[in-house]
Amino acid sequence: MQLRAEKVSFKYNDEDDFILKDVDFTINEGEIVGLVAPSGYGKTTLAKILAGYKKPNKGKVVLEDGKDGRYNQVQLIFQHPEKAVNPKWKMRDILNEAYTPSKELLNSIGIEDEWLNRWPNELSGGELQRFCVARALSPQTKFLIADEMTTMLDAITQAQILNVVLDIVKKQNIGLVVISHEKAILDKICDRLVDLTKFQK
Repeated sequence: MQLRAEKVSFKYNDEDDFILKDVDFTINEGEIVGLVAPSGYGKTTLAKILAGYKKPNKGKVVLEDGKDGRYNQVQLIFQHPEKAVNPKWKMRDILNEAYTPSKELLNSIGIEDEWLNRWPNELSGGELQRFCVARALSPQTKFLIADEMTTMLDAITQAQILNVVLDIVKKQNIGLVVISHEKAILDKICDRLVDLTKFQK
């Protein structure tokens, strides 16, 4: 299976310059690709387009050999987890909306049983992000986009979550797009890097 952007361009308003211009991007199932560029070059925007949250002004996104259905096979983990959960739902409902993660997964990612009955505003950013990661790792997920996934977390929690994600990505043959300012991490875990600065604004 392959996820690709073909000549994707995007701008928010007609009078604005393009944030993304004629971007070609491809990732295969089981591949880990790092997306790099300074702030303002549209990394998060491209992530949202690849996951179907935004539509490009020009070009298209193709999920080759993907299945149609209720579940989005391209999952996006946002940098700010509080913006990605329903504040009126308890954490158990948020977690189980699309599938029910195994107890083993919850333990490995550090989710405590007592958190399941809490509201989102009763958890820290790091605790919330653990839920967002767990619910994105469904067996139906074919591509995962991690947009500064661990930026808000302490170093120990960063390593714990990243190791769990990399382990599941490998086991389930998931394609992983990693957006991070941590060049050392990208160099260590990625098969290749794509520099968005080469696509002129």
